[in-house]
Amino acid sequence: MSKDVEKAGDECAPQGWSRRSVIKAAAGTAGALAMPAIVRTARAAEVLYVNTWGGTWEKAAAKHLFEPFTRETGVEIRTVSPVSFAKLAAQVRTGVYEFDVTTLGGGDIVRANAAKIIDAVAGSPLGANGPWKDAVFENGVASHAFSTIIAYRTDRFPKGGPQTWADFWNRQDFPGSRCLQRYCARVLPLALLADGVPQDKLYPLDTERAFRALERIKPDLRVWWTQGQQSQQLLRDGEVDMVGIWHSRALELIDQGHPVGISWKQAEIDRAYWVVSKDTPRREIAWKFIQSAVQPERLAGFCREALYGPLNPAAFEFIPKEEADRMPTGPRNYPLAFEQNVEDFGGNLQKVTQRFEQWLAS
Repeated sequence: MSKDVEKAGDECAPQGWSRRSVIKAAAGTAGALAMPAIVRTARAAEVLYVNTWGGTWEKAAAKHLFEPFTRETGVEIRTVSPVSFAKLAAQVRTGVYEFDVTTLGGGDIVRANAAKIIDAVAGSPLGANGPWKDAVFENGVASHAFSTIIAYRTDRFPKGGPQTWADFWNRQDFPGSRCLQRYCARVLPLALLADGVPQDKLYPLDTERAFRALERIKPDLRVWWTQGQQSQQLLRDGEVDMVGIWHSRALELIDQGHPVGISWKQAEIDRAYWVVSKDTPRREIAWKFIQSAVQPERLAGFCREALYGPLNPAAFEFIPKEEADRMPTGPRNYPLAFEQNVEDFGGNLQKVTQRFEQWLAS
């Protein structure tokens, strides 16, 4: 995951995916400053306001998504960051719009759809089903993905580090300190995989079994990280021997020459979807932008620069094999991965998360 979306695991609700899936201001017109809230006006169609993660994410989006759209349409794109579900809900309620388009994970898509705060894909230029199979999930249009993978210090494991979550849990064969994200919806599936549950049988989650599995490894879990930068620093500085980490963070360390190895086996994929804020006065332009943003070549450029995996399969026609092999949705890695499923989570996610936090404190 790009370092500039590290707040995804902190601010947003858990990311989740439908089991229907089988395959994840800067330059020029992007604008450097977030604009004040905009009330509906007749002139609104001249500008599109996009909610972004800022930093590297926004730089890649400006180059590959925003600028091409502006060249084609003449519509200026201005950015507002960071991504905020709360602001999305508030602006629909008040009719005062700070942004028109944003990205949400699967868990937030379910919440937003239930709250009726995002526009329906049906009737948009993309059509109800989107431009490729499984492109649409609850009125979100699939864009890109990141994954949680296993990374380890090669100087601590010169003969090879843990390759599966069962290995990660194996304290005898792979001794050392461990680290996982403090994020219930991502950690519980990993615990079940470590306990022998097949990937295709994960959901609905057996939460009782997951907590029992977590108990076995708790003594060696030195840190529960909350930010992507933190997880990277812990591994880079040798404070932990192995970590469940976003793939882009691990790849950055490898590219910098640090002694880090990774495994793509049982990678946990999180998807990002474009959505349009309900009742925005710039609805038509917003959908045209999304239609542009998921075009294969543009999406490929964005993912290559921001270290994501495209969710439009046609994008891989524009990605060299050696780069596709570094992406969670690439042809080599995707068959080894699994996707979250908040539709069939296995219990009330909010209550399970509260229990998780209580377990950490015990």
